Amino acid sequence: MSDTVIRVENLSKRYVIGHQRQERYVALRDVIANGAKSLKQRIFHPMQKFEDPEHEDFWALKDVSFEIKQGDRVGIIGRNGAGKSTLLKILSRITEPTSGRVSIKGRVASLLEVGTGFHPELTGRENIFLNGAILGMGRAEIKKKFDEIVDFAEVEKFLDTPVKHYSSGMYVRLAFAVAAHLEPEILIVDEVLAVGDAQFQKKCLGKMEDVSQNEGRTVLFVSHNMPTVTSLCHRCILLDNGKIRKTGNTSEVIMEYYSTGQGSPAFIEFTKRKVGDEYVQLVSGQVENIMGKITPEIFINEDFKISIKYKVLQLSNYRLIPNFHFYTADGVCAFISSVEESNILPVGEYISECNLPKNFLNEGAYFVGLAISSFESGVKVHFFEPNVISFNIKDSLEGTVARQHGYTSTIPGVVRPQLHWNLVRVI
Repeated sequence: MSDTVIRVENLSKRYVIGHQRQERYVALRDVIANGAKSLKQRIFHPMQKFEDPEHEDFWALKDVSFEIKQGDRVGIIGRNGAGKSTLLKILSRITEPTSGRVSIKGRVASLLEVGTGFHPELTGRENIFLNGAILGMGRAEIKKKFDEIVDFAEVEKFLDTPVKHYSSGMYVRLAFAVAAHLEPEILIVDEVLAVGDAQFQKKCLGKMEDVSQNEGRTVLFVSHNMPTVTSLCHRCILLDNGKIRKTGNTSEVIMEYYSTGQGSPAFIEFTKRKVGDEYVQLVSGQVENIMGKITPEIFINEDFKISIKYKVLQLSNYRLIPNFHFYTADGVCAFISSVEESNILPVGEYISECNLPKNFLNEGAYFVGLAISSFESGVKVHFFEPNVISFNIKDSLEGTVARQHGYTSTIPGVVRPQLHWNLVRVI
């Protein structure tokens, strides 16, 4: 029996966009003239297609196909307008597709917008039972989960208040608690969690991970917060202009997502905005492999380097300290590295390089912040641009010893150095 719970085949969704005409008003004679012209075209040219200047077809999704297995936690990412929300609405049966097919096995609970599925005039208590009924659950089943839902949502004090009086944060807390606890086989969550506070977001992520790992439920999660996506999802789908650009391992898909911006994620140049102060200004930063090529893809068994280019604008007593801040994709600071000796530099343009050895960082996506500071008369930060360049460490073609012996999961840890071991026979 197949463990596929969502199968999407050649899915497309078209919307018709209206354009406002330039005239300030339309007279009756214009309506009659346009109608006569349209009738003439239909009579004498029935097979010819005529464009409507006031309407335009917009394809929010175009020939999208993928499969999701039971228990998967899948992130759906992409820039604004990529088609993420349209896809979720189709999977949630809110919107009908223009063409294509969607097969879903199991009950679906969706949290797409604040208040989705809630009746504003009903109380929190009544909405819990309403949502359970929509999911096909009996009253006894809902009662069994009721206390857990209320405890998770932290809205016990307002349980008998109509939800139209709830704040957006209370709305989201109760909506997520209902969606996660009423045992749907598939849980779909859009960016709506961003409304909640940081502590509740962490609580929600833990719950989604728990229902996936321990209860075998499937989670689809849309977010623009890449560290959050990385911490929750082991697979990702990248949408770009209504089409799938890449699917696969989360860190690799996120790297592809960043590469859809201006230029490579391994290189950034500050030409349109000035970064720095009156003493020093940031010009660019980049990642280079052992061959000197700018690239976001680095193999674990090769050396590489990060470099920063900057301008010293005026001579001063500041001993400048270029430094790099390395973060994992889930927001953990891996380490910070700075130059060994600070220098007082004359006016000019400089490059400072940091060489990273092979077999040091583990597989995954990393983000680098560029900074220059000094310590004369206290700490002075001349500039700090967090997470502006990124790179992806990939396993070597030969594979590690662990992989050669059949270990196929991601090896945990931020670093994965090759250390020297000794074998000593004691007997």
